[in-house]
Amino acid sequence: MSNIRITKQFSFETGHALYGYDGKCKNVHGHSYKLSVTVIGSPITDRSNVKFGMVIDFTDLKKIVKEEIVDQFDHATVFNGTTPHVELANELISRGHHVILVDYQPTSENMVVDFSKRIIDRLPEGIRLFSLKLQETDSSFAEWFASDNS
Repeated sequence: MSNIRITKQFSFETGHALYGYDGKCKNVHGHSYKLSVTVIGSPITDRSNVKFGMVIDFTDLKKIVKEEIVDQFDHATVFNGTTPHVELANELISRGHHVILVDYQPTSENMVVDFSKRIIDRLPEGIRLFSLKLQETDSSFAEWFASDNS
């Protein structure tokens, strides 16, 4: 049976700041992120299965990505919790803001690596994450490919 890739796209709004950066991104700001998730697998061949012909139901993939990424990162502010930004984060949290503290600089490059791990841990047997594309702006994005990370 052939391996087929399917892709589902998501969007979410997230703020961040890059501690120690020498440009504008040192300031707290936000992006309208677009995330493309591509998985690979063989379509189901069991004619009695309601998902016959599918690699994975798009609804099932949507559930995984929404729970692991979109619902957590949408309208949140992400800071590296191992830097002095933790003080700003704690102040925002005390005022009821949704803040995510990570142990990395919250660049698109590092976020896409984090997202890959979150998705891989939830995929059903026989389905592999092929690639992720995290678009920060219309012209800037980071990509993660399984073939580059094996």
